[in-house]
Amino acid sequence: MILMFYVMTLTGNLTIILLILTIERLKTPMYYFLSHLSLCDILLTTNIVPKLLDIVLTTKDSISITGCLTQFYFFGVSTVTECFLLTAMSFDRYLAICNPLRYHSIMSFKLHLHLVLWTWMFSFIVSLNLTLLLNQLDFCRNNEIDHFFCDFEPILELSCSDTYIVKMEDFVLGVPISLFPFVFIVGTYTRIVLAIMKITSTSGRHKAFSTCSSHLAVVFMYYGTIIAIYILPSRGSLKHISKLLSLLYTVMTPLFNPVIYSLRNQEIRDALGRFFKPKMSSFSIYGH
Repeated sequence: MILMFYVMTLTGNLTIILLILTIERLKTPMYYFLSHLSLCDILLTTNIVPKLLDIVLTTKDSISITGCLTQFYFFGVSTVTECFLLTAMSFDRYLAICNPLRYHSIMSFKLHLHLVLWTWMFSFIVSLNLTLLLNQLDFCRNNEIDHFFCDFEPILELSCSDTYIVKMEDFVLGVPISLFPFVFIVGTYTRIVLAIMKITSTSGRHKAFSTCSSHLAVVFMYYGTIIAIYILPSRGSLKHISKLLSLLYTVMTPLFNPVIYSLRNQEIRDALGRFFKPKMSSFSIYGH
């Protein structure tokens, strides 16, 4: 089942990226952000699922310290990147709906390119900083990780060093990285909803809501899982629930994103139709 979900995740996200690269109509800032979100989902699930499949299929339930820290590093990169990509997408929708006359002058090619580049660079730097701090710890306790991948807390539980500095560093970096983007997204969508409610025509309101509903669904699904895993306490039976949510977050969420954007987005559905229509037509002519 996990292998099936993984293949579907790769297929869905690679299809989104291919459509955005080849269909001229989709070469806009919003879909540029979406293509990087798909790339981020591929990185997240590929970083964790193949090792999980190896454990399930071969029972080789071991990983080196270097491999564990590498897995944690790329997990951090994909998580931080997705936070800021969702923020950039909400800013793009805010400009498009609340300030449409200045949209193209503000959301220029240079700006949305810089937003994506700085998002990836910042994610690489933050994750590298935490990984280097973890690498300096001494691990002399039980070497069994109480998780199915190398997450932050399970790694700390194996250390016999003083982890106060590492925890403080994680808190200082984690709160603004997760909280500030979420507050920004809520603020922009509050303004967006207020602007949409002022639209007089029903069709205009419906079109505006449909434009934002896909992104809003992904935001709530992503941040809801993050809050449940990393903010709510995970002790006793709640720890098993946290691991189940982590499985949903690392396996199912990357699959849901392309499904939500393709099924609820008319432009993506039209692009899929145009992309496959010539191939289907040429096939029928050849058969004839």
